Amino acid sequence: MSIIFSRQCEYALQAVLYLALQPRGTLTSSKDLTTRLGVPYHFLGKIMQSLTRKGLLRSQKGSSGGFALALPPKDITLFHIVEAIDGVDFTKKCVLGFPECSGKNPCAVHHQWAGLRENIYEMLVRKNIAEMAKETKKPEFRAR
Repeated sequence: MSIIFSRQCEYALQAVLYLALQPRGTLTSSKDLTTRLGVPYHFLGKIMQSLTRKGLLRSQKGSSGGFALALPPKDITLFHIVEAIDGVDFTKKCVLGFPECSGKNPCAVHHQWAGLRENIYEMLVRKNIAEMAKETKKPEFRAR
């Protein structure tokens, strides 16, 4: 499990990357996604609904239905996916969970976390799914 993102967010990132690696216009079924990603069916269903509601995916019901990206992969950043699933509170919150942590009242790692948090934020807003798809080395994510 990620130190910053929920398991749900990790699966969302993986699902969107998988969809980006499929031929354009191809619908991928929930069953195929659960098999390829190793995610429980109902858990993935909720994730995919959230991504669809946020406009990142399109879905089609029925026996020939499934999911596809709603936008070109170059237009979907990692930040869009994280925001859709987990929100972006990590950009403001104390890594140790102290509600009163601030520049005036810092926790023991406040200043180190501020720098890391900024680097993470920059990576999320700059990195898009097209780049991720191009750079992935996971052959099991490639279309059959």
